[in-house]
Amino acid sequence: MPATSHPPRRTGRRTYAALAGTAALATAAALAAALPAQAHADKGGHRHPSRYQDVQLLSFNDLHGNLEPPSGSSGRVTELQPDGTTKTIDAGGVEYLATHLRQARAGHPYSITAAGGDMVGASPLISGLFHDEPTIEALNGLKLDVTSVGNHEFDEGRAELTRLQNGGCHPTEGCYTDKKFKGANFPYLAANVLDEKTKKPILEPYWVWKKKDVKIGFIGVTLEGTPGIVSADGVKGLVFKDEVETINKYAKELQRQGVQSIVALIHEGGFPASAAYNYDCDAPGAGAGVSGPIVDIAKNVTPAVDALVTGHTHNAYVCTIDDPAGRPRMVTSASSFGRLYTDTTLTYDRRTGDIARTAVESANRVVTRDVPKAPDMTQLISRWNTLAAPIGNRAIGYISGDVNSTGTESPMGDLIADAQFAYGKELDPETDLALMNPGGVRAGLTYKASGAEGDGVVTYAEGFTVQPFANTVNLQDFTGAQVIQALKEQVSGANEAAPKILQPSANLTYTLDLTKSGADRVVTDSIRLNGAAIDPAATYRVATNSFLAGGGDGFTTLGLGSNDLVGTDDLSALAQYLTAGSSATDPIAPPATNRITIVQ
Repeated sequence: MPATSHPPRRTGRRTYAALAGTAALATAAALAAALPAQAHADKGGHRHPSRYQDVQLLSFNDLHGNLEPPSGSSGRVTELQPDGTTKTIDAGGVEYLATHLRQARAGHPYSITAAGGDMVGASPLISGLFHDEPTIEALNGLKLDVTSVGNHEFDEGRAELTRLQNGGCHPTEGCYTDKKFKGANFPYLAANVLDEKTKKPILEPYWVWKKKDVKIGFIGVTLEGTPGIVSADGVKGLVFKDEVETINKYAKELQRQGVQSIVALIHEGGFPASAAYNYDCDAPGAGAGVSGPIVDIAKNVTPAVDALVTGHTHNAYVCTIDDPAGRPRMVTSASSFGRLYTDTTLTYDRRTGDIARTAVESANRVVTRDVPKAPDMTQLISRWNTLAAPIGNRAIGYISGDVNSTGTESPMGDLIADAQFAYGKELDPETDLALMNPGGVRAGLTYKASGAEGDGVVTYAEGFTVQPFANTVNLQDFTGAQVIQALKEQVSGANEAAPKILQPSANLTYTLDLTKSGADRVVTDSIRLNGAAIDPAATYRVATNSFLAGGGDGFTTLGLGSNDLVGTDDLSALAQYLTAGSSATDPIAPPATNRITIVQ
C-alpha cells in the first residue's frame, strides 16, 4: 500500500487512537515523513496539493453578549494541574477573545470559526440594552463564519432573530447610532426550527465552507426542548424538531451535493465528570467522561457527520463518543461567556472529500487576559458603553457583601423572590408568596465591583446583568394543592433528571430530601407559609415572572393560574426593592439561604 493512503499523524495533542507497539510507531513515523503537510513537487518541479489538508476549526458557544470580561466566577475557569491540583484563571472578554483567535489563526490558511448558539440573549447591559446589536457587530469583527441558533436567540421572537441576521433598525426603538444596523456577516443555522404553517426552516439549515478544493458542510440545530425554556411569545408559530432526525436528514442532502465532510453545530450539551476545562474525559479509568443529553444525540447522529460542536450547558469538554458505526467522534464544548475556545484540527482527505477521523485533534484553550487587547474591540466596547452610561451607571441600591447566584438555593435567587413578593404586595395586598426560577438568575451582585462606583454600590447595569430578560411580574391565584404540585415539579416530570429548584420568598419554607426520588424529594408535610401548613383547598395569590406564569421550565401547574394581574418588568421590581430598602449607610445583607432545608 503506498504511503499516501494514510493521513499524517501529529503528536502532543489529543487524537482518536494511539498506535500500539514499536512497529506501528515506526510505520507512523515513516508515513509522516513520506507525507508533506501541504504539497509535493513532481519531476518537473511543479507543486501539487498533497492528498491531506489540515483544516483548523475554532469554535465557542454561549457567549450571551459578554463583550466585557465577566466578573466573579462567571469570569474564571478551572485548570487541572499536572500534580492533580486545580487553579482558577481569569478569562473572557471579546478584546482578549479577538486576540486569541487571531493569534490561533496565524499560519493556518485553512481556518474556520464556528459557534454553537446563544451568542445573544441574557446579555449584560452594554449589549442587551441595544437588543444585542453590539454583540453581532463584535462577532462580525471576530470573523465568525457560522453559528447555530440557541434557545436564547428566540428570547425576543422570530422577527428579532431575523433582524439580527439581516439587519435593519429596531422596529420600535429605531436606530441607536447614525449608521443603520447591517446584521450578521455570518449565517445563523436553524435546521430544526420550522415555520408552523410552511413546515420549512425559518433560516438556512446548513452552510458549506469552501476554499480551493476543500469543502466542509455545517448543519445547525438547537435543542428540541426550546419551547419549554423560552417564553411562549418567543416561539409562537414555530415548531422545533428532533435534533438527530434533522441532522441526519440534512447530512444526506449535503452528501447528495458532494459534501462528504460535515460538522454539526448543536445547541445542546452535556455534563463532564470534572469542572476543569482540560480534564481528559477519554483517559483510562476516567469512567463516563461526559453525561447528559448530548451523549444520546452523539450516539445516534449519522456517521456521515465528522465532529459535533455543542453548547447550552455552559460546560467545557473535549471528548470522543462512538457514532452508530462504533467509530470514535469528537464532541466539544467551550464553556460559556467567551472564557474558552476550542481548537480542532480536521484532516481533510482530498481523494474522498471526507475527514480522516483517526487524525482529528482537539483541545480547549483559555481566553486569558494576559494578551494585548484587540484595539477594534476596545473601540467597540467604548462606543457602546458611552451610549449606555447614562442608564447603566445609575445607582439602584447598596449591598453589604457579595450576593452569589450559585447553589440549590442562592442568595441572589432569594433576593429576587423577596423583591417580587414586595412588589406583588404593593400591586395587590392579597399576595401570599413569590417564586423565582433559577434559570432566570443570570448572575450575582459583586460587592467589590469593577469601575469607579465604590464598594457595595449596585448599578442599573449590574442589575441588568442579573435579570436581562424583561419578564413582567405576574400575580395569579392557585389552590394550595397547585402550589404543592408546583413545588413537586421542581424534581419530577420534565425536571426529574435535572432538578430546577424554585427560589422562594422568605415566608415559604420546606425540606428537600435528596435521598428520595422524584416528587417525593419535596417533603409535603414540611411545607410552611408564614409558619403554617398550606391548605390544599385554600386559594393563594402567587407572584412569579411571566416566563413561569406561562408554564416555562417544566412548571406546567404554574401555567394554570387564574385571576391574572400583569405588573412591571422584573428588573424594575428588583431596582425598586433595592432602592427602597438600602442606603450607603444601611446596605442590604445577602439573604441567609435558609428557606430550603436540604437532606442528602
